[in-house]
Parts: sequence; structure tokens; C-alpha cells
Amino acid sequence: MALVNEHFLKLPGSYLFSEIAKKVESYRLLHPDRKLISLGIGDVTRPLPPACIEAMHRAVDEMADEETFRGYGPEQGYDFLRDAIIRHDFAPRGISLSPSEIFISDGAKSDTGNIGEILRWDNTMGITDPVYPVYVDSNIMCGRSGVLKEDGKWSNVTYMPCTAENNFIPELPKTRVDIIYLCYPNNPTGTALTHQELKKWVDYALRNDTLIIFDAAYEAYIQEADVPHSIYEIKGAKKVAIEIRSFSKTAGFTGVRCGYTVIPKEVTAATFEGTRVPLNPLWNRRQCTKFNGTSYITQRAAEAVYSPEGQAQIREIIGYYMKNAREMRKSLTSAGFRVFGGINAPYIWMKTPDGMSSWDFFGLLLEEVNIICTPGVGFGPNGEGYVRFTAFGRHEDCREAMERIREWEIYKRIS
Repeated sequence: MALVNEHFLKLPGSYLFSEIAKKVESYRLLHPDRKLISLGIGDVTRPLPPACIEAMHRAVDEMADEETFRGYGPEQGYDFLRDAIIRHDFAPRGISLSPSEIFISDGAKSDTGNIGEILRWDNTMGITDPVYPVYVDSNIMCGRSGVLKEDGKWSNVTYMPCTAENNFIPELPKTRVDIIYLCYPNNPTGTALTHQELKKWVDYALRNDTLIIFDAAYEAYIQEADVPHSIYEIKGAKKVAIEIRSFSKTAGFTGVRCGYTVIPKEVTAATFEGTRVPLNPLWNRRQCTKFNGTSYITQRAAEAVYSPEGQAQIREIIGYYMKNAREMRKSLTSAGFRVFGGINAPYIWMKTPDGMSSWDFFGLLLEEVNIICTPGVGFGPNGEGYVRFTAFGRHEDCREAMERIREWEIYKRIS
């Protein structure tokens, strides 16, 4: 008899965004005449940069020619892309990396979910709260999170609250933890850490022999000068941090799928007996066993992001979304709502009015003004009483959504 991995049975009934999709689809079936505006899931709406499209066409033509056809590629990624990443994303910031420290993947979500495979199941972990659900759910799957308590928290997880009272900048854990997940600029709150604030976390990790999993998927959206684009801008971080990045939001690759993970050769973990083990070769072994590499066509498209034309085009696309964020933040604030984020990230984190729960506000917004948001409680206990809006929509849709909210009865009650 095959036995099930019972840790999967501990998971919530469905993934947050799947649950939202079900509720939205039910509403569509009942109200097919209503125009819904989605400001919920963080999916892009702008077409791929022309430089990437042209690179993909060239790569497709290569695959049609016997002389240039390519079969299996390197699991770690082609050198042409890894070299481009180092030259453009890190070297200008004074960060020295070798190609063997870069691992190309099919996206940041996969790597953040899979990275725990090279770490013991009984490591303690710390997460900001609220937090991107994949961090917790992937650790539940392997048994690392412990058991779910009555307060909705997991027994082996140290929660680091991000609240309006601390400006969504979490305090360092009061007790030592083995692994810490940080996402900055943050999803879902849209907030960022300054150089000095991030340095506190690196210093903590160095003092406590803690591994930081640093999700930098939104670094391209940073607008302020004192916000680091990479954790490796902080001295000592290469000893204690793994950084994960994505082309999904940088260049619109949500449907193309490409990202990368940086594992410096200096970063180590320990065996139970205390022997230090470099994590770079372990991740390489994992990828060689379980991953056949990102497609050649996709990697050529990602390489084109770093061309002069590609850089200009992604700046234009990012500017488009950040214009949405600025207008949404201004509109919601003027409507009397308490809002955060939207300055260094394409997310608006908004306090629900009148003490309303996240799901109740989600339902009311959907029913009364036909706008889709994301309930904050889906990101963790401290997300209760908030909702997240994404700025990845079309200008016209974002403006119409803000106009609907300004005319809404709730706005009239709180203004």
C-alpha cells in the first residue's frame, strides 16, 4: 500500500490565488453582464519587450536549422545568459560573482519553493507576516513548519510581524532561527528596506549562523536611491544569503517563465555533526537530478533584456506599471483609505474600512463595484484587515477602478 505524504494534508484547502479564482468565476457565471476589473493577482498585462520577441524569433529559426539546432541545455543555464546577468545586475553594484554561482530556472516561485530541499526538515524558520504564501506552504509540504496552532500560526515558524505601527519593517527575531525568508521590495505590502535596515538582517545572520533566503523578484521597481537592489550590496551577505530573482515582473515573463537563483560559493550550512557544507554544489546536484534546464529560446529572450534596446523597453514597461501605482495610491488616499506601498513596488497595501475583515471586504468590493483584490489574511495572520491591489493592470482599467471606488458608498461613509 502506498502511503501519502501526510504533510500535504496539513495545507489549507487551496492555494490563495486558486481560491480567489474560484470565487471570481462563480461571480462571473451568476453575473455574465458585469465588467470585472482585476487588481488582484500580480500578473502582467503589457506585451513582451520587442527585443525579447526578436531574440525568440531568431532562436526559433536556429532550432529549425540542423547546424544550429540545440537539444538538452545545461541545467544551470547557458553561459551567455549567466554572463549577461553578472555584467548588468551585479558588477555595476560592485558585486563580484562567477557564472557557476548563477542558476537559471523557470521562475522565482519554483526556486523559492524548492530551495528547502537542500536543508534539513527540522530547521527552524522565520518569516515576515504577512508574507508570500509559497514560503510557508512549501515548508509545510516537507514537515518543516510543524503543526498548525489555534491562533492560525505554525509551531516551528517564528513570525516577524509587519504592521502599520512598525512601518512594515519587521523586528529581528528575539530568539535564534536557522532560516529566514525576506522579500524586498515586499510582496504583499509593497514596502522596501533601506541599506541600513537590510544590513541589520545580514549582521543578525552573521552573528547567529542563520541562512537568509532573499526574494528580490521586484528589485527592478525600486525608485529610491537608498534601497538596495541586491542583498549582496551588504558586506558579508555572500556568506549567509541566497538571492532569488525573476524576469516575470521585470520583463513580463509570467507566461514565458524564467528566473535565476544566486548561491555564492561562500554560503554554507552544517551537518548534524557540525561539518560545514557549501550549498552551491548541493543545489547544482539537485538541479541536475530534477531539472532539465530552461529552454534555449527562453534564455535567448532573457539575454535580450540586457541589450540597450531591451533595457530601454523594460524601463518603459516598469514606468507604465509604476504610474498606475502612483495614481492608485493617490486616488485611494484621497478617498480616505489608509494605504501603503506603491513607491518601490507595484503593490498597494490598503487597510479595510470600519474594521472589516479581509475576505468580507473582498466580497463587498467584488459584489458592489466589480473589482477584484487580494484578501490580506491570505498572506498571514497579520494580513487580516488589509487587502492588496496590484498595479499590473491597463491604465484604463486602473483609472476606471479608482473612479468606481470614489463613487462607492463605502467611500462616502469614510470620507
